[in-house]
Amino acid sequence: MSATAALPQTIRSSNLGADVHVGTAGALIMGADYRGLGVVRSLGRRGIPVWVIKQGGHLVATTSRYVSRNVPWPPKDDRRQIDFLIDLAAKHNLSGWVLFPTDDYAVTLVSRNYEALASRYRLTVPPWEELRWACDKRLLHHLAHDLGVHQPWAASPNTREELAALNHSFPLILKPALRLEPSNLTVPKAWRADDRASLLARYDQACALIAPENLIVQEVVPGGGESQFSYAALCKDGLPLASIVARRIRQYPMDFGQFSTYVETVDEPQVIEPSVRLLKALRFTGLVEVEFKKDPRDGQYKVIDINPRVWGWHTLSRRCGVDFPHLLWLLLGGKSFSPLHGRAGQRWVHMSSDMSVAIREILSGRLSLRDYWRSLRRPLESAIFAWDDPLPGLLDLPLFAGTLSKRVLQGRKT
Repeated sequence: MSATAALPQTIRSSNLGADVHVGTAGALIMGADYRGLGVVRSLGRRGIPVWVIKQGGHLVATTSRYVSRNVPWPPKDDRRQIDFLIDLAAKHNLSGWVLFPTDDYAVTLVSRNYEALASRYRLTVPPWEELRWACDKRLLHHLAHDLGVHQPWAASPNTREELAALNHSFPLILKPALRLEPSNLTVPKAWRADDRASLLARYDQACALIAPENLIVQEVVPGGGESQFSYAALCKDGLPLASIVARRIRQYPMDFGQFSTYVETVDEPQVIEPSVRLLKALRFTGLVEVEFKKDPRDGQYKVIDINPRVWGWHTLSRRCGVDFPHLLWLLLGGKSFSPLHGRAGQRWVHMSSDMSVAIREILSGRLSLRDYWRSLRRPLESAIFAWDDPLPGLLDLPLFAGTLSKRVLQGRKT
């Protein structure tokens, strides 16, 4: 059976969390890092009440002037966390508030418990039987194949023996097919292997952290930041209502980035068409980023990943005329707006992390000091600093350094 035939046929029509009455609702943001901060500012600047769940180690959003209340997040236990969200709505009269998960783990947690949470909140992600087609790289691979969307070669070996028997040129990478755990820098985004011996060694290393059946093997598409593109959109039943195209020029770490550090918006129609085809097949409703890499060997834009949530650089959209979190808020409230497409030529930087990336690139000879300084010319959207809300920006450097140090120490203990 093809992947398109296996897609759920009963996908609901853009009624995310429509079972509850909105009234004078606010927003509960699941995550206090710079992604959550962007959502906080988008809504808070418009007078919408915003609460933040202090989830994860990077907590800059908790210091924003637009946050009405910070809420502690219980230790990882799915049932306990769902009960916490339901109790929070009951105790504080949050019925009808919009629930914004901002990372992969929070997205899957909300999606897998859709029915329980939809009775209390308006949800920004669909149920798991729909969302898993965007989250699981194995399903995405099959769907892209059926639709004729270009993608890197990939395989899903079930055992070490199947992995050893694969016949494909190196280099290759191993990576998780599905991320169901909270983000952790001790679990790399991908493990690179340049020969068969290193592939098997990397496999053993990965299996110590991730279930073997949750690993996929993929070819490495050559090229650096100049080859990394994204199509980001707000969709309703697979139809883009607002969109933007960007080139992700620098990321941290540079080879297989956990997150982007320097991004610019561009005009690239070849990224738009396959993205729209995928989202139409998924009949996707909500915010989504479709990641591509341009392969210099054949000139094709190859789909790498789909992120069904706010992405790291989403705050760049406001400078481009497409404020995605607020547009999603309007969509959930039944409001209409004209289709929007963000302007090209706008730039965004996560300064504290981009500095370390740039220094490494300069020392390696892949980036000149002149080009780096030119990339920082104004106007430039900051991931964290804002003149109307300066405190998160002032606290970013020590918080980011502390988070990295903690994760490095955790990595040494594992």
